[in-house]
Amino acid sequence: MAAGLPSATPFDSLVAQRFKIEIGGVTIASFQEVGGISSEIEVVELKANDALGKPILKKMIGATKPPTITLKRAADASMDLYNWHKAALDGAITGARKDGSIVQYDFAGGEVARYNFFHAWISKFEATGMKAGDNTPSVESVTIVCERLERIK
Repeated sequence: MAAGLPSATPFDSLVAQRFKIEIGGVTIASFQEVGGISSEIEVVELKANDALGKPILKKMIGATKPPTITLKRAADASMDLYNWHKAALDGAITGARKDGSIVQYDFAGGEVARYNFFHAWISKFEATGMKAGDNTPSVESVTIVCERLERIK
């Protein structure tokens, strides 16, 4: 049985009902879509020769590539995400860099996955879907860049 999932087996898929972003343990927004959660290591190719002079190609571990996370949600009155972005716009790098988590919840409201990010800031804030007379909500999209990401659950 997967840890933290009372009715799940290790082979059950994680189905997401919603996502939240936490900064300092406090939820600042919920999201309908998350993309870009990744972990990637650059491959360094080293050309060498073996003892007989035959050319060989070694693949070695290089630098890690920090992820770029994209979050989308129906816009609401909260200014938390924009103010976080504004800190970077104003050049307040110390205030703009934050540690936090992207948390995935199932249909019963249970936490099924948690991704912690470090030294993150919002590089792009976008509001779309604003059309007079349309009954669909406008959408906020943010792009978060970070130095490191780890899945802890």
